[in-house]
Amino acid sequence: MSLRLVIIGGGPAGNSAATHAARLGARVTLIERDILGGAAHLWDCVPSKAMIATGAAWGEIRHADGMGIRTEHAGLDFESLRRRIDSIEDRLESSVRQLLESQGVRIVRGTGRLKGPHQVVAETAEGIEELEADAVVVATGSRPRIPDWAEVDSERVLTTRDAYPPSSLPEHLVVIGSGVTGVEFVHMFSSFGCEVTLIVSRQQVLPRKDPEVAAALEEDFLRRGVTLYKGARAVGVERTGDTVKVSCNDGRVAVGSHALLAIGPVPNSEGLGLVDAGVEMEDGYVRTVDHHLRTNVPHIYVAGDISGKLPLSSVAAMQGRKIAEHVMGLHVREHRHLDYEKAASAIFTDPEIADVGLGEADAFAEGRKVRVTKVPFAATAKALINNDPRGFVKIISDPATGQVLGGSIVGRHAAELISVIALAVTAGLRVTDIHESLLVHPALAEALAEAAE
Repeated sequence: MSLRLVIIGGGPAGNSAATHAARLGARVTLIERDILGGAAHLWDCVPSKAMIATGAAWGEIRHADGMGIRTEHAGLDFESLRRRIDSIEDRLESSVRQLLESQGVRIVRGTGRLKGPHQVVAETAEGIEELEADAVVVATGSRPRIPDWAEVDSERVLTTRDAYPPSSLPEHLVVIGSGVTGVEFVHMFSSFGCEVTLIVSRQQVLPRKDPEVAAALEEDFLRRGVTLYKGARAVGVERTGDTVKVSCNDGRVAVGSHALLAIGPVPNSEGLGLVDAGVEMEDGYVRTVDHHLRTNVPHIYVAGDISGKLPLSSVAAMQGRKIAEHVMGLHVREHRHLDYEKAASAIFTDPEIADVGLGEADAFAEGRKVRVTKVPFAATAKALINNDPRGFVKIISDPATGQVLGGSIVGRHAAELISVIALAVTAGLRVTDIHESLLVHPALAEALAEAAE
């Protein structure tokens, strides 16, 4: 008899676990209440990147004279943008559904919860169905955090999910939160021509990133006219008519037409029956997760945001795959555990930012000896051809062995270029392996080879 796997949540983690387990012979049931592909992915990540792409295209049109092109009568069509976002979401959800169905995965539209360690209840429009499971995966994602001091009305006081795109283009947007999501929204709306103020609770944007990388982004924000409230923590939001005031703990008040909350996620862990099934929880996250993504109840796995690991779609999808391999017994053969410190990440601002592995500041904080090499894109022919010489490539390596330990990239196509460094970090390659590769000319990737020299 085939192993019975029940998955609650059809985001990147859930659908990855489902397709891989089904290919390996499991009998898989996937329960999803909202959208196949994941709400956080298709309602957050994809729409924001679509809007950023539109903003980038608009910016290139406005600055096309630097490329020898004259432009007239160009403008933004928000209704067309909305239709484009809806179309992308529909196509991606359709692709996920077709993939799942092609692998024989049974899809249940509804809400799932654990009734016991081996029982899952699915509540659907047709009624309640009880499922027996040999293994369970919980991958229910997250939602935007709303603090007690902010009342969201989805008109002037927004969460991120109210802004893809908003019903009207803000005249002046106050963004609360200077992490990855916050800075992407600053870039997005400033590229549309909005006035933007960013509340920065610490002394730099992107507080967990390389200070040099953060400084490059701050410089670009200031060049665009973005106002930065550094060292200010938002403590209140008040709407009066068409005006929104954001009060900070240092007495400053940011006044705009709209305010956007970008202060992190909350895991969707309520009502899942995890505690009743014996799973240990803490602050909405699962307290204990081993290398195989198992909870303290060995046949109950968690993946994605609820696992408390890196909240990236790429990480969630790989977690789902690793769970499928473990459930089906492939871990007894070659099975590489996930190393979250080697996960590449990107921020889709302009310029783009990407990093992987050990950071320069972290290395020095640990007292670790490293070699740091940095090459500006301005030194490459392709950057000059693109009329965009901003940014740099930075590679961190072991001075004794030459092994690549990490790297950061600021500039055009950073999210694509970081893959080379990510591969080097994961595979334990040396800087000479990059430097001696015969790369394309002219290409921005030449800066990688030069930084590795």
